[in-house]
Amino acid sequence: MNRFITHLPVSRQVNGLGLLVVVAAMLFAIYYLEGVLQLEACPLCIIDRVILTGIGLIFLLAAVHNPGRGGQRAYGLLNLALTGLGAAVAGRHVWLQHLPADQVPECGASLDYMLETLPLNQTLQKVLQGSGECAEVQWTLLGLSIPEQTLLLFAVLGGLVLVQLLRRSD
Repeated sequence: MNRFITHLPVSRQVNGLGLLVVVAAMLFAIYYLEGVLQLEACPLCIIDRVILTGIGLIFLLAAVHNPGRGGQRAYGLLNLALTGLGAAVAGRHVWLQHLPADQVPECGASLDYMLETLPLNQTLQKVLQGSGECAEVQWTLLGLSIPEQTLLLFAVLGGLVLVQLLRRSD
């Protein structure tokens, strides 16, 4: 096991790879799903994108800064928390999509409207409860809905973060 850990890629490479995965995912969402397919992101998708952007920024900072082991661990722990949060939001979204039709929450106000009229904590609470628009499966790839793909993406990014945390040194 120790030989495996010491042969993992160096931290800067792992951070760069994580950043590339995040950029590719965001380009796919913005340019293909929204631009080409004309799909509108639901509130939970928007939260996933915000979390994904945060993960990407931490990967970027870690790649540029390229600190020693302690700094890499700090960046890794931050990203582990964000990937866990992203997986929880995506998991909630997947759960909503698998509810029977009679149990799907009603469609609510748009995220823009809620942000303008409600305090932030109430907006987040309503968004995380989900709505009818979040339960709709708009598109699939290889049999996976967008939230299922997003959950898989957070798992992959979490794996990259674990590689960072398991490394002993560059």
